[in-house]
Amino acid sequence: METLCGAVALLLLVSGCESATTAAAGGEEGTWRMVPGRSTQPLSEMRGGFLYTRGRGRCTPQFWSAREEAWPMMVPQEASVWKVFGSPALERYEPQLTVLEAMESNDDIDGSAFSQLVKQSSAALLNSYTREGFPYTPWEIKTLLLQALVSEEAATSQARCFADVNHACS
Repeated sequence: METLCGAVALLLLVSGCESATTAAAGGEEGTWRMVPGRSTQPLSEMRGGFLYTRGRGRCTPQFWSAREEAWPMMVPQEASVWKVFGSPALERYEPQLTVLEAMESNDDIDGSAFSQLVKQSSAALLNSYTREGFPYTPWEIKTLLLQALVSEEAATSQARCFADVNHACS
């Protein structure tokens, strides 16, 4: 049900949305919005704008790039990607690219496999230092990024894996 509402919400504007029905919101009368993880509220009580917002959990690249929490001292925001992950990263990334810039990139849909890899790997690295019980150690994350640089398929697969653990983390 949340998937259907998310798809509908992505396409509809609050101000002109009369087609989002209550069948998806528990059968109560009126037009409602549903956002996963949040309460429902009638459209009549909402301000104009898009219904869908991109999630920013406590472990995602979006969270870390917003600087809402202090970064660990082992990974300064201005550190170059190659200095954090190792010199083989220079094969795919510009020497000036910082970890913060890698996570700030807005290429979630059309971005290359390698930009997704460095974005998700950077967030995973910060999570490994700051989140107790994170499933990877910093050394594993660095090694897995370097191993995934061999092909787009490997980069896509590893980026997806890191994205999954980043979104599952709390």
